[in-house]
Amino acid sequence: MKARLSILFATMVSILVFSLTANAFPKIPEEEGARNLEAFGKTFSTLEEWQTRAKRNREGILKGSGLVPLPTRSPLNAYSHSSIKMDGYSVENVHFESLPGFFVTGNLYRPLRKGGLGKFAGILCPHGHSKEGRLAEYTQARCASLARMGAIVFAYDMVGWNDDSNQVDHRKDKNVFAYQTWNSMRALDYLLSFREVDPSRIGVTGESGGGTQTFILTALDPRVRAAAPVVMASAHFYGGCNCESGMPVHESNTHKTNNAEIAAMAAPRPLLLVSVGGDWTKNTPKVEFPYAKRIYSLFGSPNNVENFHLADEKHGYEFSKRKPVYRFLAKTLKLRLSQITDEDGEITEKFFKTLTKEQLQVFNKENPRPQHSLAGSEACLAALRKAQGM
Repeated sequence: MKARLSILFATMVSILVFSLTANAFPKIPEEEGARNLEAFGKTFSTLEEWQTRAKRNREGILKGSGLVPLPTRSPLNAYSHSSIKMDGYSVENVHFESLPGFFVTGNLYRPLRKGGLGKFAGILCPHGHSKEGRLAEYTQARCASLARMGAIVFAYDMVGWNDDSNQVDHRKDKNVFAYQTWNSMRALDYLLSFREVDPSRIGVTGESGGGTQTFILTALDPRVRAAAPVVMASAHFYGGCNCESGMPVHESNTHKTNNAEIAAMAAPRPLLLVSVGGDWTKNTPKVEFPYAKRIYSLFGSPNNVENFHLADEKHGYEFSKRKPVYRFLAKTLKLRLSQITDEDGEITEKFFKTLTKEQLQVFNKENPRPQHSLAGSEACLAALRKAQGM
């Protein structure tokens, strides 16, 4: 009960942070978002026409984020330490380089039991703009549950968020969307570097800003096989931060799209949209979900897209939102839901215990940040452009 109350309190704090972030940036009217989807829908009526549109959108996103050409995939130089055995899973602290000198920091959750299929699924868990990020209890609970179910799970910091990844200013750096998108691609490289990870069973799920990372990565990288963006895929809201809408990825002289359509670009791969009545996803059942369903129908896979709507709930990734994600990923990635259900068949997280910030820190006195670590926007952008051959 104490752990549940702590998770609830942390979630309430996160909602406040999310709300302050969103209110600092304008939204387009809800009606305009719906009209945009209607206009987008008129540009295609066949699968081939949709694929042409999706290809143009992907090119627009990459170009708008300054990721054309994509950087060279340099060695990750991954390092982990401080592994802790928990109830059915382990946790260790990890860093690797997405670019030479540019570090991705996070926690790797591994199942302690062997997978029934011989290999494990791999799941990325980006997070939103909560104060604690990957250190939050509800993020830990999600990763622990998925690991216990039979996935190797990587929870990683937003660029410049939390003490472990402060090479650029998350709020002020104009290129943070590019860094974050590239970090997600390299995080996928990292997961797939494990021989015990099955490349045909790769998933990603995150909330709010982590939801943005979820559908952006899925739209751009076909290696993702199932995605569950939580409380983010909206036709009228693009995100309240440089890491979501700070670069011209939604509109250019060659393309125009929105987050609802970007999420639907996962088609025909399994997609779960988790929405609530208390934020910008309130219209999902009648606006965003039908649009995605139409696109999936062109592939002959209308049942591969789902919507779980909680009309009376607000922004966040509470237990009520995690439960449908667990069911979805268990179904699509062949995970063992039985590992987190009680004797009555109900999903539970009673096995979970929170770890402290000190236990989950990647860089500390015993494991200091490497001396070649880049610092500041100028140095980090130079490294990105060098990796692009510019």
